[in-house]
Amino acid sequence: MTFELTNCTNMLLEEISNKKFKQKDISQTYALSLRSSFPTNWKKVNQAIINRWSKSGLDRIKKMAWSGKCFK
Repeated sequence: MTFELTNCTNMLLEEISNKKFKQKDISQTYALSLRSSFPTNWKKVNQAIINRWSKSGLDRIKKMAWSGKCFK
């Protein structure tokens, strides 16, 4: 059985706007969204991350998400 994240854009935007979620938390959802067959509005998500943290914050989140280190 395979599970995947749905409604990725809204999930990410909700988490990004909630101050209790840290970059590692966002990177986990980002990683699941990368693997989902459901569409994600990456431009909107990435801009929300930049608005909250910075361009370097986006780079850190992407690096963690692509490497899978966010799940360790």
